[in-house]
Amino acid sequence: MKILNHIIRFFVGGLFIFSGLIKLNDPVGTEIKLEEYFEVFASDTSLGLSALSGLWEFLIPYSLSLAIFLSVLEVVLGANLLIMHRVKFTIWSLFLTIVFFTFLTFYSAYFDKVTDCGCFGDAIKLTPWQSFTKDIVLFILIFVLLVQRTPLGAHRSSWAKFGLSLVATIASFGLAVYAVNYLPPLDFRAYHIGAKIPDNMKNSAELKYGKDTYIYTDLKTGEDVSFETWDNKYGDTTRYKYKDFQRPLLNPEALAKITDFSVSDTQGADMTEATFEGEKLLVIIPDIQRSSVKFLKEINELGRSLEKTKIKTWVFTASDYQSYEAFRTEYQFSLPYYFVDKTVLKTMIRANPGLMYLKEGVVINKWHYNDLPDVSDFK
Repeated sequence: MKILNHIIRFFVGGLFIFSGLIKLNDPVGTEIKLEEYFEVFASDTSLGLSALSGLWEFLIPYSLSLAIFLSVLEVVLGANLLIMHRVKFTIWSLFLTIVFFTFLTFYSAYFDKVTDCGCFGDAIKLTPWQSFTKDIVLFILIFVLLVQRTPLGAHRSSWAKFGLSLVATIASFGLAVYAVNYLPPLDFRAYHIGAKIPDNMKNSAELKYGKDTYIYTDLKTGEDVSFETWDNKYGDTTRYKYKDFQRPLLNPEALAKITDFSVSDTQGADMTEATFEGEKLLVIIPDIQRSSVKFLKEINELGRSLEKTKIKTWVFTASDYQSYEAFRTEYQFSLPYYFVDKTVLKTMIRANPGLMYLKEGVVINKWHYNDLPDVSDFK
């Protein structure tokens, strides 16, 4: 049992560290996911969560802080388990943490409210039920450690272990601060540097489907039954009631990575293909209400300087026409602008505003507003 405990310890500790680091690489992405949960909780009546709508709405502005705290907690608890520092406190904390995560993944899977829990950020995509299964396995393993913690608890904490735990905490916070104030060190999204956006908007191979399945409810037994072929006798309402039709996709990995990228001008004309022509510097402002304005002057000057080259500077925003017109007038932000869905813009770059340099639809570089380029960077 002692050997099994240590195997579980290494597995759980390593997985928590990996999960936390993936989230700390992109805290803004975790922030977006928490905001989605809070917004759903505030309006959902299935579990009575809407009764606490005031709490969920109160938490939304603090989503980034919570994202960083929970991610750092994952890393530190995982590290503490590996070095066996404060074992009893660590295992109890892991147990409470996995109970919280299990609730979130069950909620996502059962009620189909949040289709991606963000457990491993954009690095590893899991379906809601896969995420829930993963958390159930972790729940069982941590429960075993909780019941059998005596062999682990025999290892006393020390100043050396405290120092390692402190280093893990500081390093985790440092990674989060860097990723928030610049950009994620590792970009796992379909708009990463080097990605060709037009190609990512197409299926990578011909889609293959399995056999068609018709699902009916047997009115005599109440059970669902499946048939692979359509037959009029199954339409007999005295025995069967039609419920659903399914055509399973056999190669989902071939699906397009980008399905919602669309650009329109102030008149509603489609500018998507024009975005991929020549060289473009895209100034991405998903939300003018939450945008940093301290470098707008520098961004505007950069765009005007690039007018002398073949690089066109376009602003992408999800704000409405009247709001953006008032915004650009207030800050004398004279660059031409176009409209794109807010979720798409948040996916393209984790900065508001952020800059993305395209050449024939290929992402050449990306910049946070805290690390703006100058004209010489485009030569």
